Amino acid sequence: MLTALIPGSFDPFTLGHLDLVRRAHALSDRVIVAVAHNPNKHASIPFDARTEAIRETLESEGLAQKASVEKLPAGLLVDGAKKLGATHLVKGLRNAQDLAYEEPMARANMDLGELDTLFLLTDPALAHVSSSLVREIYSLGGDITPYLPAASARALEAAHAHSAAHSKEHS
Repeated sequence: MLTALIPGSFDPFTLGHLDLVRRAHALSDRVIVAVAHNPNKHASIPFDARTEAIRETLESEGLAQKASVEKLPAGLLVDGAKKLGATHLVKGLRNAQDLAYEEPMARANMDLGELDTLFLLTDPALAHVSSSLVREIYSLGGDITPYLPAASARALEAAHAHSAAHSKEHS
């Protein structure tokens, strides 16, 4: 069984990520969206809210039968991928900079765990979309709906509202 693992922080999960899941879904028997949790890093959306938004999106897009959302185990990616039963990694490439960043990691994953990485070129209509761009647009009051599935937009808005209320309480 071919099991693709798509790792990331997904803060938030964008339409680009969704496109990658759809395409990996067509190439694999099973897809795992592996959400990284770094307790030392402040995410804009809490871990549980991110994973739930992805689950809801996979369900609403009809992908949940073959795709699941899992917490990426701490440690080396190759070890976490093996624990989750992955046979290969899938990464999206938006541009040459992404390839320059991802290629050494793909080679290291092959050296360390004999784990292949499939690179899929991003849909040109989504090549400019990144989680950090979406967070910046949102922080400046812009419309994020062209870049996110509805569940991710709600999770980002809820996290922002919770953060604002928490800040108000402590001021």
